[in-house]
Amino acid sequence: MHLDVQDLRNFYYRSALGRTVQKSIREQILLRWPEAKGQTVVGYGFAVPLLRPYLKDARRVTALMPGPQGVMPWPAGLPNVSVLCHETMWPIDTGQVDKLVIMHGLETSDDPSNLLDEAFRVLGPGGKLMLVVPNRAGLWMRNDDTPFGYGRPYSLGQLETLLQIHDFMPEYHCGALHFGPWQTRFWLKASGMLERMGNRLSNVLTSGVLIIEADKRVNAPIDRGSAVADRPLKVLGALRPADARPV
Repeated sequence: MHLDVQDLRNFYYRSALGRTVQKSIREQILLRWPEAKGQTVVGYGFAVPLLRPYLKDARRVTALMPGPQGVMPWPAGLPNVSVLCHETMWPIDTGQVDKLVIMHGLETSDDPSNLLDEAFRVLGPGGKLMLVVPNRAGLWMRNDDTPFGYGRPYSLGQLETLLQIHDFMPEYHCGALHFGPWQTRFWLKASGMLERMGNRLSNVLTSGVLIIEADKRVNAPIDRGSAVADRPLKVLGALRPADARPV
């Protein structure tokens, strides 16, 4: 079940809680990806709150938004880079993406398996995927007043298993949103302190969302010529070196 793009925009850009959420998650991602100079960065779902830091130095930034969700122009005041797409057929050439962020995309997808296959397709060798999903053990997935209360939440183990099935190698994980999902002055003022405490004590168990980074796993090519050359040949019942002259 995809949320409407207008509801997502209103939450992240027109509410104090949404702006606090945006800051909390973005800071965690910037710790891993502080820059993307000369790289191609793509966001899928509603990842635009996390993409702005890369606009200044990335070679290209594209925001993909699934059809059932809808699309909005982004970024404000700059040439539009957002595109409406089918959730498992992205208008991106194979192997062209260096960094891919998915938020409000996996948990709401009707076909998460094919979605991850599409993510694998567009990433180049050494490309990196960052997933942001509701934490199955967190408070936020129990509250329908935020976008994290919709779709299927995940545990860390479920995410890692799903990624490995689709040839991604999980490299790093953390949590965010250690404060409550409520629009009250107390929670908003305490959010910074609670984030620091949560990250020090248990950055997954108390978090509202899970953030996991994974590398695209590409198997090393097999040098079949060398394998054949190194294997001895059996000729008339005797073993002969591969480079021996034929009888």
